[in-house]
Amino acid sequence: MAKMMGPRFKQCRRLGLNVTGNPKAMKRFGNGQCRADKKLSDYGKQLLEKQRLRAYYGVMEKQFKNYAKKALNSNEKAGYALIKKLECRLDNIVYRLGFASSIRQARQMVVHGHILVNGSKVNIPSYNVNIGKVVSLREKSQKNELFKENFLSNILNSYSYLEKSENDFSGKLVRYPEREEIPIEINDVLVVEYYSKL
Repeated sequence: MAKMMGPRFKQCRRLGLNVTGNPKAMKRFGNGQCRADKKLSDYGKQLLEKQRLRAYYGVMEKQFKNYAKKALNSNEKAGYALIKKLECRLDNIVYRLGFASSIRQARQMVVHGHILVNGSKVNIPSYNVNIGKVVSLREKSQKNELFKENFLSNILNSYSYLEKSENDFSGKLVRYPEREEIPIEINDVLVVEYYSKL
């Protein structure tokens, strides 16, 4: 299974945006100028914004292109439709619920079978979580101190479109998020413009 690898902090500096969520990611700068600081053409801006969004969710190019095609064919605004699709991926929901400290860690938890959806094990990070589906930590995995600490320390840091239950280490998508509720600094219009020309 393909996944995005490589130095995460270096990627953040190259993209000019903290796509990992780690507070130390943007602190070290080399002698060179990051690509985001350079004067870019319209195409360059669209490409950079696409790369930022792709890196934020840790999605490979082929899969990301498929998401973009579906968004362009949807009845909603294409930019919002694309981000909504990415936001409802299982690995991202696991991250947003606080089971993991990063999307990479959330992806690993899903692949290793620590996560249940409506009581059944799902080990596909790109699995689409629909409204009402309950995402929970497997009973055996609830004894893992790291997972437990992640979830309990994030119990107050929640999103209005997610409902968390501290007692049984679970959470539920109660509605689709509005664009302004999704905490990512991306100009999705530029991403849509990039794919609409292909």
